[in-house]
Amino acid sequence: MHATDLLTVGEVARRSGFATSAVRYYDRLGLITSTRTSGDQRRYERNVLRRLAFIRAARNVGLTLEEVAESLALLPSGRTPTKADWARLSRGWKERLNEQITALQTLRDGLESCIGCGCLSLRTCAFSNPDDGMATLGPGAAYFPRRLRAAQPGQDG
Repeated sequence: MHATDLLTVGEVARRSGFATSAVRYYDRLGLITSTRTSGDQRRYERNVLRRLAFIRAARNVGLTLEEVAESLALLPSGRTPTKADWARLSRGWKERLNEQITALQTLRDGLESCIGCGCLSLRTCAFSNPDDGMATLGPGAAYFPRRLRAAQPGQDG
């Protein structure tokens, strides 16, 4: 590979839509790899753009960075991943996406009435959660699907 085929961190950021700090962070985590110039500047092969697109899609589906790392570790190291490689990695996302769709539909459909929080602040809570019985199940909106109750990375809880 020629040096002219390599991308700077700024070019990778511009092409991928990630901030340069995110590109460097993913590099430090080993999710992507770079080489160094004699001046110690990072350079990336163009196929890093596919990995970053995968990272973005995986994070949007709800995968943790640990899960992303585990998935990327399954890719071949001696060649550029193929469409089949990427399809194999994302195959398990269908169930996860279906859970998210169901959770979001539940949220959408409940926004104008009781959203299952057990607060008894609305008249309907007295019927769906008499005596605040849902409080015994712990904090949060107990009627929500699991996906809507789970704390997201960077949130308290």
